[in-house]
Amino acid sequence: MVWNMLIQLVGGLGLFLFGMQLMASGMQKAAGDRLRRILEVLTSNPVIAVLTGIVVTILVQSSSTTTVMVVGFANAGLMTLPQALGTILGANIGTTVTAQIVSFDVYYLVYPAIGLGAVLNFFGKRRLYKYVGQAILGFGILFTGMTTMSDAMRPLRDSPFFMDMIAQFGTFPVFGIFIGAMFTALVQSSSASTGLIIAMSLQGILPLTAAVALILGTNVGTCITALLASFGASLPARRAAFGHIAFNITGVLIVLLIFGPFTEFIAGLGGDVTRQTANAHTVFNVVSTLVVLPFFKYFVTLITHVIPGDEVALEMGPKYLDKRILKTPAIAIGGVRQECLRMASLAREMVDESLHVFIKKDRKMMQQVLQKEDLVDSLEKEIVIYLAELAQHSLTIEQSQQVSGLMHIVNDLERIGDHAQNIVHLAEIKMEEGLAFTDKAMEELKCMQAKVDEMLANVIEAFAKEDLALAREVVEQDDVVDDLERNLRKAHIGRINDKVCFPPSGVIYLDVLSNFERIGDHATNIAQIVLGEV
Repeated sequence: MVWNMLIQLVGGLGLFLFGMQLMASGMQKAAGDRLRRILEVLTSNPVIAVLTGIVVTILVQSSSTTTVMVVGFANAGLMTLPQALGTILGANIGTTVTAQIVSFDVYYLVYPAIGLGAVLNFFGKRRLYKYVGQAILGFGILFTGMTTMSDAMRPLRDSPFFMDMIAQFGTFPVFGIFIGAMFTALVQSSSASTGLIIAMSLQGILPLTAAVALILGTNVGTCITALLASFGASLPARRAAFGHIAFNITGVLIVLLIFGPFTEFIAGLGGDVTRQTANAHTVFNVVSTLVVLPFFKYFVTLITHVIPGDEVALEMGPKYLDKRILKTPAIAIGGVRQECLRMASLAREMVDESLHVFIKKDRKMMQQVLQKEDLVDSLEKEIVIYLAELAQHSLTIEQSQQVSGLMHIVNDLERIGDHAQNIVHLAEIKMEEGLAFTDKAMEELKCMQAKVDEMLANVIEAFAKEDLALAREVVEQDDVVDDLERNLRKAHIGRINDKVCFPPSGVIYLDVLSNFERIGDHATNIAQIVLGEV
Protein backbone atom coordinates (compact mmCIF):
# COMPACT_ATOMS: atom_id res chain seq x y z
CA MET A 1 0.00 0.00 0.00
CA VAL A 2 2.82 2.39 0.87
CA TRP A 3 4.47 1.73 -2.48
CA ASN A 4 1.25 2.40 -4.41
CA MET A 5 0.65 5.58 -2.41
CA LEU A 6 4.18 6.80 -3.15
CA ILE A 7 3.81 6.12 -6.87
CA GLN A 8 0.48 7.96 -6.98
CA LEU A 9 1.94 10.88 -5.01
CA VAL A 10 4.97 11.20 -7.31
CA GLY A 11 2.74 10.89 -10.37
CA GLY A 12 0.39 13.57 -9.04
CA LEU A 13 3.32 15.87 -8.33
CA GLY A 14 4.58 15.26 -11.87
CA LEU A 15 1.18 16.18 -13.31
CA PHE A 16 1.06 19.29 -11.11
CA LEU A 17 4.51 20.44 -12.24
CA PHE A 18 3.80 19.64 -15.89
CA GLY A 19 0.47 21.45 -15.77
CA MET A 20 2.05 24.48 -14.15
CA GLN A 21 4.85 24.51 -16.73
CA LEU A 22 2.36 24.11 -19.60
CA MET A 23 0.15 26.89 -18.27
CA ALA A 24 3.15 29.19 -17.76
CA SER A 25 4.54 28.41 -21.22
CA GLY A 26 1.21 29.15 -22.90
CA MET A 27 0.79 32.43 -21.04
CA GLN A 28 4.37 33.50 -21.80
CA LYS A 29 4.00 32.72 -25.50
CA ALA A 30 0.67 34.52 -25.64
CA ALA A 31 2.31 37.56 -24.07
CA GLY A 32 5.28 37.36 -26.48
CA ASP A 33 8.28 39.50 -25.54
CA ARG A 34 6.12 41.80 -23.44
CA LEU A 35 7.17 40.15 -20.18
CA ARG A 36 10.82 40.86 -20.83
CA ARG A 37 10.06 44.41 -21.92
CA ILE A 38 7.96 44.94 -18.78
CA LEU A 39 10.81 43.79 -16.56
CA GLU A 40 13.31 45.99 -18.38
CA VAL A 41 11.25 49.17 -18.47
CA LEU A 42 8.68 49.29 -15.66
CA THR A 43 10.95 48.82 -12.65
CA SER A 44 12.47 52.25 -12.03
CA ASN A 45 10.26 52.99 -9.01
CA PRO A 46 10.26 50.50 -6.08
CA VAL A 47 6.46 50.36 -5.87
CA ILE A 48 6.13 49.93 -9.65
CA ALA A 49 8.88 47.30 -9.52
CA VAL A 50 6.91 45.34 -6.90
CA LEU A 51 3.71 45.56 -8.97
CA THR A 52 5.66 44.50 -12.05
CA GLY A 53 7.07 41.50 -10.20
CA ILE A 54 3.55 40.51 -9.14
CA VAL A 55 2.11 40.74 -12.67
CA VAL A 56 5.00 38.90 -14.35
CA THR A 57 5.01 36.12 -11.74
CA ILE A 58 1.24 35.62 -12.09
CA LEU A 59 1.73 35.29 -15.85
CA VAL A 60 4.65 32.85 -15.68
CA GLN A 61 3.24 31.09 -12.59
CA SER A 62 6.68 30.82 -11.02
CA SER A 63 8.56 33.17 -8.73
CA SER A 64 11.68 31.13 -9.52
CA THR A 65 11.37 31.99 -13.22
CA THR A 66 10.91 35.69 -12.46
CA THR A 67 13.81 35.66 -10.00
CA VAL A 68 16.16 33.94 -12.44
CA MET A 69 15.18 36.47 -15.15
CA VAL A 70 15.84 39.33 -12.74
CA VAL A 71 19.21 37.94 -11.62
CA GLY A 72 20.08 37.47 -15.30
CA PHE A 73 19.18 41.09 -16.10
CA ALA A 74 21.21 42.27 -13.10
CA ASN A 75 24.13 40.11 -14.21
CA ALA A 76 24.01 41.65 -17.69
CA GLY A 77 23.86 45.15 -16.19
CA LEU A 78 20.36 45.74 -17.55
CA MET A 79 18.83 46.25 -14.09
CA THR A 80 20.10 48.09 -11.03
CA LEU A 81 19.96 46.57 -7.55
CA PRO A 82 16.85 48.57 -6.48
CA GLN A 83 15.03 47.48 -9.64
CA ALA A 84 15.99 43.85 -9.12
CA LEU A 85 15.09 43.76 -5.42
CA GLY A 86 11.75 45.50 -5.96
CA THR A 87 10.82 43.01 -8.68
CA ILE A 88 11.84 40.06 -6.49
CA LEU A 89 9.63 41.34 -3.65
CA GLY A 90 6.75 41.46 -6.12
CA ALA A 91 7.55 37.92 -7.30
CA ASN A 92 7.16 36.71 -3.71
CA ILE A 93 3.61 38.06 -3.70
CA GLY A 94 2.81 36.90 -7.23
CA THR A 95 3.67 33.28 -6.45
CA THR A 96 0.99 33.18 -3.73
CA VAL A 97 -1.66 33.46 -6.46
CA THR A 98 -1.00 29.81 -7.38
CA ALA A 99 -1.79 28.78 -3.80
CA GLN A 100 -4.96 30.85 -3.84
CA ILE A 101 -6.10 29.29 -7.12
CA VAL A 102 -5.56 25.66 -6.06
CA SER A 103 -7.21 26.27 -2.67
CA PHE A 104 -10.56 27.11 -4.27
CA ASP A 105 -13.10 24.39 -4.97
CA VAL A 106 -13.01 24.61 -8.76
CA TYR A 107 -12.56 20.93 -9.51
CA TYR A 108 -15.77 20.90 -11.56
CA LEU A 109 -13.86 23.06 -14.07
CA VAL A 110 -10.97 20.61 -14.48
CA TYR A 111 -12.29 18.38 -17.27
CA PRO A 112 -13.96 21.22 -19.21
CA ALA A 113 -10.64 23.08 -19.04
CA ILE A 114 -8.73 20.06 -20.35
CA GLY A 115 -11.26 19.60 -23.16
CA LEU A 116 -11.38 23.27 -24.17
CA GLY A 117 -7.61 23.65 -23.86
CA ALA A 118 -6.98 20.58 -26.02
CA VAL A 119 -9.38 21.80 -28.72
CA LEU A 120 -7.77 25.26 -28.86
CA ASN A 121 -4.23 23.85 -28.72
CA PHE A 122 -4.67 21.25 -31.45
CA PHE A 123 -7.25 22.87 -33.72
CA GLY A 124 -6.70 26.62 -33.20
CA LYS A 125 -5.75 28.29 -36.48
CA ARG A 126 -4.04 31.29 -34.92
CA ARG A 127 -0.97 30.96 -32.75
CA LEU A 128 -2.59 33.08 -30.04
CA TYR A 129 -5.48 30.58 -29.79
CA LYS A 130 -3.01 27.71 -29.51
CA TYR A 131 -1.08 29.46 -26.73
CA VAL A 132 -4.25 30.31 -24.80
CA GLY A 133 -5.39 26.71 -25.25
CA GLN A 134 -2.05 25.52 -23.93
CA ALA A 135 -2.48 27.67 -20.82
CA ILE A 136 -6.05 26.40 -20.22
CA LEU A 137 -4.93 22.79 -20.77
CA GLY A 138 -2.12 23.33 -18.27
CA PHE A 139 -4.65 24.65 -15.76
CA GLY A 140 -6.69 21.48 -16.07
CA ILE A 141 -3.68 19.18 -15.80
CA LEU A 142 -2.44 21.13 -12.76
CA PHE A 143 -5.69 20.49 -10.91
CA THR A 144 -5.71 16.85 -12.01
CA GLY A 145 -2.28 16.49 -10.40
CA MET A 146 -3.60 18.25 -7.32
CA THR A 147 -6.49 15.79 -7.03
CA THR A 148 -4.14 12.84 -7.56
CA MET A 149 -1.80 14.01 -4.80
CA SER A 150 -4.71 14.62 -2.44
CA ASP A 151 -6.20 11.17 -3.08
CA ALA A 152 -2.78 9.53 -2.65
CA MET A 153 -2.42 10.96 0.85
CA ARG A 154 -5.87 9.99 2.08
CA PRO A 155 -4.57 6.79 3.82
CA LEU A 156 -2.11 8.87 5.86
CA ARG A 157 -4.99 10.09 8.01
CA ASP A 158 -5.11 6.61 9.56
CA SER A 159 -1.37 6.45 10.25
CA PRO A 160 -0.63 7.34 13.93
CA PHE A 161 3.11 7.68 13.19
CA PHE A 162 2.59 10.16 10.35
CA MET A 163 -0.04 12.16 12.21
CA ASP A 164 2.24 12.39 15.28
CA MET A 165 5.10 13.61 13.09
CA ILE A 166 2.87 16.24 11.48
CA ALA A 167 1.75 17.36 14.96
CA GLN A 168 5.40 18.06 15.75
CA PHE A 169 5.47 20.66 12.98
CA GLY A 170 2.93 22.70 14.93
CA THR A 171 4.60 22.11 18.30
CA PHE A 172 8.08 22.81 16.92
CA PRO A 173 7.61 25.13 13.89
CA VAL A 174 11.35 25.17 13.17
CA PHE A 175 11.12 21.50 12.19
CA GLY A 176 8.25 22.24 9.76
CA ILE A 177 10.12 25.23 8.30
CA PHE A 178 13.19 23.05 7.75
CA ILE A 179 11.18 20.30 5.97
CA GLY A 180 9.35 22.87 3.81
CA ALA A 181 12.63 24.60 2.88
CA MET A 182 14.41 21.35 2.00
CA PHE A 183 11.60 20.04 -0.19
CA THR A 184 11.24 23.39 -2.01
CA ALA A 185 15.00 23.56 -2.63
CA LEU A 186 14.89 19.99 -3.95
CA VAL A 187 12.05 20.49 -6.46
CA GLN A 188 13.10 24.09 -7.26
CA SER A 189 9.49 25.30 -7.07
CA SER A 190 7.69 26.93 -4.16
CA SER A 191 4.43 26.56 -6.11
CA ALA A 192 4.87 22.77 -6.22
CA SER A 193 5.61 22.69 -2.48
CA THR A 194 2.61 24.86 -1.73
CA GLY A 195 0.43 22.66 -3.93
CA LEU A 196 1.52 19.58 -2.01
CA ILE A 197 0.85 21.29 1.34
CA ILE A 198 -2.63 22.31 0.22
CA ALA A 199 -3.27 18.78 -1.08
CA MET A 200 -2.42 17.46 2.39
CA SER A 201 -4.72 20.02 4.01
CA LEU A 202 -7.57 18.91 1.75
CA GLN A 203 -7.38 15.47 3.35
CA GLY A 204 -7.41 16.90 6.85
CA ILE A 205 -3.85 15.69 7.46
CA LEU A 206 -2.39 19.08 8.30
CA PRO A 207 -3.53 21.26 11.17
CA LEU A 208 -3.15 25.00 10.54
CA THR A 209 -0.04 25.35 12.73
CA ALA A 210 1.80 22.64 10.77
CA ALA A 211 0.64 24.05 7.42
CA VAL A 212 1.86 27.57 8.32
CA ALA A 213 5.27 26.20 9.39
CA LEU A 214 5.66 24.33 6.07
CA ILE A 215 4.51 27.38 4.09
CA LEU A 216 7.13 29.53 5.83
CA GLY A 217 9.69 26.90 4.88
CA THR A 218 8.79 27.20 1.19
CA ASN A 219 9.68 30.91 1.37
CA VAL A 220 13.14 29.98 2.57
CA GLY A 221 13.65 27.12 0.12
CA THR A 222 12.69 29.18 -2.93
CA CYS A 223 15.77 31.36 -2.37
CA ILE A 224 18.00 28.52 -3.56
CA THR A 225 17.06 29.23 -7.19
CA ALA A 226 18.31 32.82 -7.05
CA LEU A 227 21.40 31.68 -5.15
CA LEU A 228 22.31 29.10 -7.81
CA ALA A 229 21.69 31.63 -10.60
CA SER A 230 24.08 34.11 -8.95
CA PHE A 231 27.09 31.77 -8.67
CA GLY A 232 29.92 33.27 -10.71
CA ALA A 233 27.71 36.17 -11.73
CA SER A 234 28.33 39.92 -11.55
CA LEU A 235 28.14 42.03 -8.40
CA PRO A 236 24.55 43.28 -8.98
CA ALA A 237 23.36 39.69 -9.54
CA ARG A 238 25.01 38.47 -6.31
CA ARG A 239 23.51 41.39 -4.41
CA ALA A 240 20.04 40.69 -5.83
CA ALA A 241 20.28 37.02 -4.80
CA PHE A 242 21.54 37.90 -1.33
CA GLY A 243 18.78 40.50 -0.93
CA HIS A 244 16.20 37.83 -1.79
CA ILE A 245 17.65 35.45 0.80
CA ALA A 246 18.00 38.15 3.49
CA PHE A 247 14.46 39.41 2.95
CA ASN A 248 12.77 36.00 3.04
CA ILE A 249 14.76 34.56 5.94
CA THR A 250 14.34 37.72 8.05
CA GLY A 251 10.60 37.65 7.45
CA VAL A 252 10.38 33.98 8.45
CA LEU A 253 12.41 34.57 11.61
CA ILE A 254 10.16 37.45 12.66
CA VAL A 255 7.00 35.38 12.12
CA LEU A 256 8.62 32.52 14.02
CA LEU A 257 8.91 34.82 17.06
CA ILE A 258 5.18 35.59 16.89
CA PHE A 259 4.12 32.23 15.51
CA GLY A 260 1.16 31.79 17.87
CA PRO A 261 -0.44 35.21 17.30
CA PHE A 262 0.22 34.98 13.54
CA THR A 263 -1.53 31.60 13.33
CA GLU A 264 -4.46 32.90 15.39
CA PHE A 265 -4.75 35.90 13.07
CA ILE A 266 -4.86 33.62 10.02
CA ALA A 267 -7.48 31.41 11.69
CA GLY A 268 -9.53 34.52 12.44
CA LEU A 269 -9.78 35.27 8.71
CA GLY A 270 -12.15 32.30 8.47
CA GLY A 271 -12.45 29.42 6.02
CA ASP A 272 -11.23 25.86 6.28
CA VAL A 273 -7.59 24.86 6.78
CA THR A 274 -6.99 24.79 3.01
CA ARG A 275 -8.19 28.38 2.60
CA GLN A 276 -6.28 29.47 5.73
CA THR A 277 -3.06 27.90 4.39
CA ALA A 278 -3.32 29.88 1.15
CA ASN A 279 -4.14 33.03 3.14
CA ALA A 280 -1.09 32.51 5.38
CA HIS A 281 1.14 32.34 2.30
CA THR A 282 -0.35 35.54 0.87
CA VAL A 283 -0.49 37.50 4.14
CA PHE A 284 3.13 36.67 4.99
CA ASN A 285 4.49 37.91 1.66
CA VAL A 286 2.22 40.95 1.32
CA VAL A 287 2.85 42.17 4.88
CA SER A 288 6.61 41.54 4.62
CA THR A 289 6.76 43.63 1.44
CA LEU A 290 4.61 46.44 2.86
CA VAL A 291 6.82 46.61 5.95
CA VAL A 292 10.02 46.87 3.89
CA LEU A 293 8.82 49.29 1.20
CA PRO A 294 8.97 52.46 3.39
CA PHE A 295 12.55 51.54 4.28
CA PHE A 296 13.45 50.19 0.84
CA LYS A 297 16.28 52.68 0.31
CA TYR A 298 17.91 51.61 3.59
CA PHE A 299 17.43 47.94 2.72
CA VAL A 300 19.29 48.47 -0.56
CA THR A 301 22.03 50.37 1.26
CA LEU A 302 22.40 47.52 3.75
CA ILE A 303 22.79 44.99 0.94
CA THR A 304 25.45 47.12 -0.77
CA HIS A 305 27.38 47.38 2.52
CA VAL A 306 27.22 43.64 3.16
CA ILE A 307 28.44 42.93 -0.40
CA PRO A 308 30.64 45.94 -1.26
CA GLY A 309 31.81 46.97 -4.70
CA ASP A 310 30.98 49.31 -7.58
CA GLU A 311 27.82 48.46 -9.50
CA VAL A 312 27.70 49.20 -13.21
CA ALA A 313 24.38 49.01 -15.03
CA LEU A 314 23.51 49.48 -18.69
CA GLU A 315 20.91 52.11 -19.32
CA MET A 316 17.90 50.76 -21.14
CA GLY A 317 16.67 52.74 -24.10
CA PRO A 318 18.46 55.58 -25.89
CA LYS A 319 20.55 58.08 -23.93
CA TYR A 320 21.30 60.70 -26.58
CA LEU A 321 18.09 60.96 -28.61
CA ASP A 322 16.14 64.07 -27.70
CA LYS A 323 13.06 64.85 -29.79
CA ARG A 324 13.17 68.45 -28.60
CA ILE A 325 16.21 69.10 -30.78
CA LEU A 326 14.83 67.58 -34.00
CA LYS A 327 14.35 71.11 -35.28
CA THR A 328 18.12 71.56 -35.01
CA PRO A 329 19.28 68.76 -37.34
CA ALA A 330 23.02 69.26 -36.82
CA ILE A 331 22.70 68.69 -33.07
CA ALA A 332 20.18 65.85 -33.53
CA ILE A 333 22.58 64.06 -35.92
CA GLY A 334 25.34 64.45 -33.33
CA GLY A 335 23.10 62.73 -30.75
CA VAL A 336 22.40 59.87 -33.16
CA ARG A 337 26.13 59.42 -33.75
CA GLN A 338 26.68 59.11 -29.99
CA GLU A 339 23.88 56.55 -29.76
CA CYS A 340 25.41 54.60 -32.66
CA LEU A 341 28.78 54.55 -30.90
CA ARG A 342 27.09 53.21 -27.79
CA MET A 343 25.35 50.56 -29.87
CA ALA A 344 28.61 49.69 -31.62
CA SER A 345 30.37 49.19 -28.29
CA LEU A 346 27.62 46.80 -27.16
CA ALA A 347 27.80 44.86 -30.45
CA ARG A 348 31.58 44.51 -30.17
CA GLU A 349 31.24 43.25 -26.58
CA MET A 350 28.68 40.71 -27.74
CA VAL A 351 31.03 39.33 -30.40
CA ASP A 352 33.85 38.89 -27.88
CA GLU A 353 31.55 37.34 -25.28
CA SER A 354 29.96 34.97 -27.80
CA LEU A 355 33.28 33.25 -28.48
CA HIS A 356 33.93 33.09 -24.72
CA VAL A 357 30.59 31.27 -24.36
CA PHE A 358 31.54 28.91 -27.17
CA ILE A 359 34.95 28.02 -25.77
CA LYS A 360 34.27 28.10 -22.02
CA LYS A 361 30.68 26.76 -22.09
CA ASP A 362 29.65 29.74 -19.96
CA ARG A 363 25.85 29.61 -19.69
CA LYS A 364 25.66 32.71 -17.51
CA MET A 365 27.47 34.79 -20.11
CA MET A 366 25.17 33.23 -22.70
CA GLN A 367 22.23 34.94 -21.02
CA GLN A 368 24.23 38.16 -20.85
CA VAL A 369 24.81 38.12 -24.62
CA LEU A 370 21.16 37.38 -25.38
CA GLN A 371 20.01 40.20 -23.12
CA LYS A 372 22.43 42.62 -24.77
CA GLU A 373 20.99 41.50 -28.10
CA ASP A 374 17.57 42.65 -26.89
CA LEU A 375 19.06 46.03 -25.98
CA VAL A 376 20.79 46.35 -29.37
CA ASP A 377 17.55 45.48 -31.19
CA SER A 378 15.68 48.03 -29.09
CA LEU A 379 18.25 50.75 -29.83
CA GLU A 380 18.09 49.98 -33.55
CA LYS A 381 14.32 50.52 -33.60
CA GLU A 382 14.53 53.71 -31.54
CA ILE A 383 17.30 55.20 -33.68
CA VAL A 384 15.57 54.37 -36.97
CA ILE A 385 12.31 55.95 -35.76
CA TYR A 386 14.22 59.02 -34.60
CA LEU A 387 16.03 59.33 -37.96
CA ALA A 388 12.75 58.93 -39.84
CA GLU A 389 11.27 61.80 -37.83
CA LEU A 390 14.42 63.84 -38.40
CA ALA A 391 14.13 63.27 -42.15
CA GLN A 392 10.75 65.04 -42.10
CA HIS A 393 12.47 68.31 -41.18
CA SER A 394 14.27 70.65 -43.51
CA LEU A 395 17.72 69.14 -44.13
CA THR A 396 20.63 70.11 -46.31
CA ILE A 397 21.84 67.62 -48.95
CA GLU A 398 24.80 66.75 -46.72
CA GLN A 399 22.54 66.18 -43.71
CA SER A 400 20.20 63.97 -45.77
CA GLN A 401 23.21 61.88 -46.79
CA GLN A 402 24.28 61.63 -43.15
CA VAL A 403 20.81 60.47 -42.09
CA SER A 404 20.80 57.84 -44.84
CA GLY A 405 24.29 56.67 -43.85
CA LEU A 406 23.37 56.44 -40.17
CA MET A 407 20.36 54.28 -41.03
CA HIS A 408 22.67 51.88 -42.85
CA ILE A 409 25.15 51.88 -39.96
CA VAL A 410 22.43 51.11 -37.42
CA ASN A 411 21.25 48.19 -39.55
CA ASP A 412 24.79 46.81 -39.83
CA LEU A 413 25.33 47.09 -36.08
CA GLU A 414 22.07 45.24 -35.42
CA ARG A 415 23.16 42.49 -37.81
CA ILE A 416 26.51 42.19 -35.99
CA GLY A 417 24.51 41.59 -32.81
CA ASP A 418 22.46 38.94 -34.64
CA HIS A 419 25.63 37.09 -35.69
CA ALA A 420 26.91 37.16 -32.11
CA GLN A 421 23.56 35.68 -31.07
CA ASN A 422 23.97 32.99 -33.76
CA ILE A 423 27.34 32.02 -32.30
CA VAL A 424 25.78 31.74 -28.85
CA HIS A 425 23.07 29.43 -30.23
CA LEU A 426 25.78 27.31 -31.88
CA ALA A 427 27.55 27.19 -28.50
CA GLU A 428 24.32 25.95 -26.95
CA ILE A 429 24.10 23.13 -29.53
CA LYS A 430 27.75 22.29 -28.83
CA MET A 431 27.05 22.03 -25.09
CA GLU A 432 23.78 20.13 -25.37
CA GLU A 433 25.15 17.55 -27.81
CA GLY A 434 28.52 17.29 -26.06
CA LEU A 435 30.45 18.00 -29.27
CA ALA A 436 34.23 17.89 -28.96
CA PHE A 437 36.58 20.31 -30.70
CA THR A 438 40.32 20.00 -31.21
CA ASP A 439 42.67 22.53 -29.62
CA LYS A 440 43.70 23.48 -33.15
CA ALA A 441 40.12 24.35 -34.09
CA MET A 442 39.67 26.48 -30.96
CA GLU A 443 42.91 28.36 -31.63
CA GLU A 444 41.78 29.04 -35.20
CA LEU A 445 38.47 30.47 -33.98
CA LYS A 446 40.36 32.70 -31.53
CA CYS A 447 42.55 33.91 -34.38
CA MET A 448 39.51 34.66 -36.54
CA GLN A 449 37.76 36.50 -33.71
CA ALA A 450 40.89 38.55 -33.00
CA LYS A 451 41.04 39.72 -36.63
CA VAL A 452 37.35 40.59 -36.67
CA ASP A 453 37.62 42.38 -33.31
CA GLU A 454 40.48 44.46 -34.72
CA MET A 455 38.24 45.45 -37.63
CA LEU A 456 35.43 46.40 -35.24
CA ALA A 457 37.74 48.45 -33.03
CA ASN A 458 39.14 50.29 -36.04
CA VAL A 459 35.80 50.95 -37.69
CA ILE A 460 34.33 52.29 -34.44
CA GLU A 461 37.28 54.65 -34.10
CA ALA A 462 37.06 55.63 -37.77
CA PHE A 463 33.36 56.43 -37.37
CA ALA A 464 33.90 58.36 -34.11
CA LYS A 465 36.76 60.46 -35.49
CA GLU A 466 35.66 60.49 -39.17
CA ASP A 467 39.11 59.07 -39.92
CA LEU A 468 39.12 58.23 -43.64
CA ALA A 469 42.57 56.60 -43.58
CA LEU A 470 41.51 54.22 -40.83
CA ALA A 471 38.27 53.46 -42.66
CA ARG A 472 40.28 52.50 -45.79
CA GLU A 473 42.41 50.24 -43.59
CA VAL A 474 39.25 48.46 -42.42
CA VAL A 475 38.16 47.91 -46.04
CA GLU A 476 41.58 46.38 -46.77
CA GLN A 477 41.33 44.20 -43.65
CA ASP A 478 38.15 42.66 -45.06
CA ASP A 479 40.20 40.89 -47.75
CA VAL A 480 42.53 39.54 -45.05
CA VAL A 481 39.57 38.19 -43.06
CA ASP A 482 37.98 36.67 -46.18
CA ASP A 483 41.25 34.91 -47.05
CA LEU A 484 41.64 33.70 -43.48
CA GLU A 485 38.09 32.33 -43.48
CA ARG A 486 38.70 30.43 -46.76
CA ASN A 487 42.00 28.98 -45.51
CA LEU A 488 40.57 27.93 -42.14
CA ARG A 489 37.51 26.41 -43.83
CA LYS A 490 39.73 24.43 -46.22
CA ALA A 491 41.99 23.24 -43.38
CA HIS A 492 39.03 22.15 -41.28
CA ILE A 493 37.41 20.23 -44.11
CA GLY A 494 40.77 18.49 -44.48
CA ARG A 495 40.68 17.50 -40.80
CA ILE A 496 37.16 16.11 -41.27
CA ASN A 497 38.30 14.06 -44.28
CA ASP A 498 41.30 12.80 -42.30
CA LYS A 499 38.87 11.83 -39.50
CA VAL A 500 40.73 14.05 -37.04
CA CYS A 501 37.53 16.02 -36.44
CA PHE A 502 34.04 14.69 -35.69
CA PRO A 503 31.76 15.72 -38.65
CA PRO A 504 28.92 17.27 -36.52
CA SER A 505 31.56 19.36 -34.72
CA GLY A 506 32.93 20.37 -38.10
CA VAL A 507 29.54 21.71 -39.21
CA ILE A 508 29.29 23.85 -36.06
CA TYR A 509 32.86 25.09 -36.51
CA LEU A 510 32.21 26.15 -40.11
CA ASP A 511 29.02 27.97 -39.07
CA VAL A 512 30.89 29.91 -36.37
CA LEU A 513 33.60 30.76 -38.90
CA SER A 514 30.96 31.98 -41.36
CA ASN A 515 29.33 34.21 -38.74
CA PHE A 516 32.66 35.86 -37.92
CA GLU A 517 33.31 36.45 -41.63
CA ARG A 518 29.92 38.13 -41.99
CA ILE A 519 30.62 40.33 -38.98
CA GLY A 520 33.72 41.47 -40.86
CA ASP A 521 31.53 42.25 -43.88
CA HIS A 522 29.25 44.46 -41.78
CA ALA A 523 32.29 46.28 -40.33
CA THR A 524 33.42 46.89 -43.93
CA ASN A 525 29.97 48.26 -44.81
CA ILE A 526 30.27 50.79 -41.98
CA ALA A 527 33.78 51.76 -43.14
CA GLN A 528 32.49 52.37 -46.68
CA ILE A 529 29.76 54.62 -45.28
CA VAL A 530 32.43 56.62 -43.43
CA LEU A 531 34.28 56.92 -46.74
CA GLY A 532 31.08 58.10 -48.44
CA GLU A 533 31.08 55.15 -50.83
CA VAL A 534 27.49 54.11 -49.97
